[in-house]
Amino acid sequence: MRILDRLIARSLPVFPRFLVRWVASQYIAGEDPAAALDTVERLSRHGARATLDLLGEEVTESGQAREIAQGYREVLSAIGGRNLPSGVSVKLSGLGVRRDPELARGLLGEIVAAAREVRRFVRIDMEDSTLTDTTLSIYRGLREDGFANVGIVLQACLRRTLEDAASLADLRPDVRVVKGIYVEPEAISLRDPEAIRESYVRLLDFLVDKGCRAAAATHDGKLIFATKEIMRRRGITPGGLEFQMLLGVRERLRDALLAAGQRVRIYVPFGKLWYEYSLRRLRENPAVAGHVTRQLFGRIFGFGRRSR
Repeated sequence: MRILDRLIARSLPVFPRFLVRWVASQYIAGEDPAAALDTVERLSRHGARATLDLLGEEVTESGQAREIAQGYREVLSAIGGRNLPSGVSVKLSGLGVRRDPELARGLLGEIVAAAREVRRFVRIDMEDSTLTDTTLSIYRGLREDGFANVGIVLQACLRRTLEDAASLADLRPDVRVVKGIYVEPEAISLRDPEAIRESYVRLLDFLVDKGCRAAAATHDGKLIFATKEIMRRRGITPGGLEFQMLLGVRERLRDALLAAGQRVRIYVPFGKLWYEYSLRRLRENPAVAGHVTRQLFGRIFGFGRRSR
């Protein structure tokens, strides 16, 4: 199956664009901010909060980086104007960090300042391991500059992550804990699924122990159970620790968590670069490419249904 998945990932560009969009529409809110804000409003009626992500990665032109930053400031203004329960998530590569780290740092500072004006939160997303040190440094710099409305993401699959969490503990950071989707060298990254789960649980428990605000971002039933066990053991009532999920994924599980009184936040990507985003994510993770392709044919021929 892995060989087939890799072949599928390499052949994705030959798929008709409209077919990729058909599948992607389940996971991406739309191309424009209005569609994304409407999605946030719909989720809020179900009791869920949201994090908006304006799609755009690996930007090398300063003009495009500034355009993305301006897009974030505009959507934050709209979130505040409509009083929606949403923050934003920002990828530093979308702000041109690989070419000009100082430009990216400055643009992110402007976004965080704009969010603070409307009392909203900014999550700095974590990308592949070549950006880990830069991302952590920029996060620490913003916190030391007095911004409390900014958080970070840590990936349980990386062997270094518990040490990174310890290095940030003095800040009492707000951390989104994920397994990690990037395929990294085995020397720096765990590969075994159970080892990654164990790392995830250790990381989450460590953060809670240090008084950090942790969010469990996962669709893995085993990890959701383990998170609830951490909450039970530490006397954290439902709603005291946030569960985070992706738009369009395991919606029945989302609804069950909400019905149980848990705090749930949905990650909502949107933007004109949805196609590039979709292809990049699928190339980075061939197993997901295979799953999505099988889902695509399932929807075409009627033997697959969305999870509701």
